[in-house]
Amino acid sequence: MTVEEKASQLRFDAPAIPRLGIPAYNWWNEALHGVARAGTATVFPQAIGMAAAWDEDLMEEIGKAVSVEARAKYNASVKHGDRDIYKGLTLWAPNINIFRDPRWGRGHETYGEDPFLTSRLGVRYVEGIQGTKEETEQGTMRAAACAKHFAVHSGPESLRHQFDAVVSRKDLVETYLPAFRALVQEAGVEGVMGAYNRLYGEPCCGSKKLLTDLLRDTWGFEGYVTSDCWAIQDFYRSHKVTKTPEESAILALSAGCDINCGCTYQALMSAYNAGDLDENLLTESCVRAFTTRYMLGIMPGQSSEYDQIPYTEVDSRAHRALAKRAAEESFVLLKNDGVLPLNPEKIHTIGVIGPNADSRHALDGNYHGTASRYITISEGIQNYIERNGDAGHIRVLYAQGCSLFGKSDEELAQPGDRIAEAKAVAKLSDVIVLVVGLNEFLEGEEMDQSNAAGSGDKLDLLLPASQRELLEAVASVTDGTDKKVVFCLAAGSDLDLSFAQKHFGAILDLWYSGEEGGNALADVLFGKVSPGGKLPVTFYESLEELPAFTDYTMAGRTYRYLQHPAQYSFGFGLTYGDVRVTEAHAVGPDGGETDTFTDGRDVRLSVTVENAGAACSDVVEVYVCVPDAPDQKGTNWSLCGFRKLFLERGERRNLELRIPADALRTVNEEGQRVPEGTGVVLYVGTSQPDAVSVGKCGKKPLEVRLTRV
Repeated sequence: MTVEEKASQLRFDAPAIPRLGIPAYNWWNEALHGVARAGTATVFPQAIGMAAAWDEDLMEEIGKAVSVEARAKYNASVKHGDRDIYKGLTLWAPNINIFRDPRWGRGHETYGEDPFLTSRLGVRYVEGIQGTKEETEQGTMRAAACAKHFAVHSGPESLRHQFDAVVSRKDLVETYLPAFRALVQEAGVEGVMGAYNRLYGEPCCGSKKLLTDLLRDTWGFEGYVTSDCWAIQDFYRSHKVTKTPEESAILALSAGCDINCGCTYQALMSAYNAGDLDENLLTESCVRAFTTRYMLGIMPGQSSEYDQIPYTEVDSRAHRALAKRAAEESFVLLKNDGVLPLNPEKIHTIGVIGPNADSRHALDGNYHGTASRYITISEGIQNYIERNGDAGHIRVLYAQGCSLFGKSDEELAQPGDRIAEAKAVAKLSDVIVLVVGLNEFLEGEEMDQSNAAGSGDKLDLLLPASQRELLEAVASVTDGTDKKVVFCLAAGSDLDLSFAQKHFGAILDLWYSGEEGGNALADVLFGKVSPGGKLPVTFYESLEELPAFTDYTMAGRTYRYLQHPAQYSFGFGLTYGDVRVTEAHAVGPDGGETDTFTDGRDVRLSVTVENAGAACSDVVEVYVCVPDAPDQKGTNWSLCGFRKLFLERGERRNLELRIPADALRTVNEEGQRVPEGTGVVLYVGTSQPDAVSVGKCGKKPLEVRLTRV
């Protein structure tokens, strides 16, 4: 290639090179929870909902389905000469940033607040998209995943183009880096995207310490690095670390950023012609870029079994069924005073009320595709009743109840113009399914419309005023009666549920549940399926207990460092069953029970679980605490193992969990993971060991105490 040709191939919209037979390729494609922005595709639950399922196998299944659809769409597009944006096989997902603050608008793109959960789910999603490391070393990747946004990136959205994230070495290694390291070293993720912000004064897309010293030299990353979109432009416009596009392009390329999502690499040739850019840098990045394309099997002369994947795989019956199962697993039951499951024989009228009850936007979340068919909550309930003859006597009434966030639904109407209808429906109903929350326009990326600043972040933890008025109106009809109210939250983050907790009999967190969300919820409401999700984030009582949004210290944040009782705790979720951990012990090298462990070795944990209630899915959760470690001051405990499992009524099962050696060490203030303390305590149950969780579920995790030897 000529110098000009090399430079051209480092743009996200790399042009064709006809004389070499190289076709055009657009690197930018999205697949957060399904192939996005390219027409029809299966819309799975939003990432935060998938995380709430706490199911590693499910994540890999979804990743594989997404990559199959990406291939199907790519094959069809290329046959028709379409190589446009969102049509390629380099999928810029998953987002494995840590949801450290509930105000962050993009938090629902992540797998929650915990680095261990994020790592485990992220690894399996990448393996689903690409194939495992062993598979891809032997053949072609189905698609190429990309871990983003590297690193220390989680709001505020309004400041991301100029923000310098200041973190301790301890927080960096303990919280912000583990998921990226896991995806690189365990899953062999093919791409990494740099973040908009600075870290320690350096823009992340131009940081040699991040992109070369840590990512490539220390972790052994061999794939390509892309900038976030127009992030390199921020170097001179916002961060003010360079003065010109040429200086910015040189800084990014020298640091190890191969692909520019944006336009700043158009300045590479002027930098080269001025004698300021070494051609070897262009060559090195080109080699990495074309290696990815070769590994995908899409260069001239290549072929693979994936070339034959037909377009009919897109939003197929099997993938829709998977989306429904994912939604069912994602729902988190936060309260149940005996309201659920509903008994159709005792119901004559169901009132479905709320601005998210019949909303497609409440199913999508952001970075979504377009399903061939959506089933809203209202439609799902009606579908269930129509399918089940024994419930044919049930009438469903629907009322929107209020605008999602405006004072009135109709422009010329008075404020609260849908409240009276909601009251009428509530009064006529035996059961009310009240569906409120947000959507991608109220919490999302910068320039969404969530608040006056247009930042996409939330200003507080409150539902919009219009919805709070609706809740009060419904409660005014149902309080003191035998009417059952199932409160459903369709949102991607923590919101204050104190009013619902006080006034309504059941609370379900639906997240953004994807194209089959309505059908999935109906099966859960009527007991065909038990909810089995767990919170991947903490629901706080208020923002007052948190540090400032711009403070990136972890002290006082998330369940690991929280110093106040949560409203609902990370890892909490009820079921229709009664799963309990009845026995837990560590297994020694001889296979027998032991109360010691050797530093640097994983611990094998033998666990017995029993289900005394209805058949259900539940999650065995293991947390570790190092009581006498000096560097753990202010730390509660940390997730170090989990397993999703399904148990029939009365079933008893033995399972073995492997607790990684690193989890039994602590990170000191210098950012070193070291053995500290005389031993550890492992808490094994179906929730955290905190008082809030134990009080709400009535089960206390077992303690396994191990001495370090």
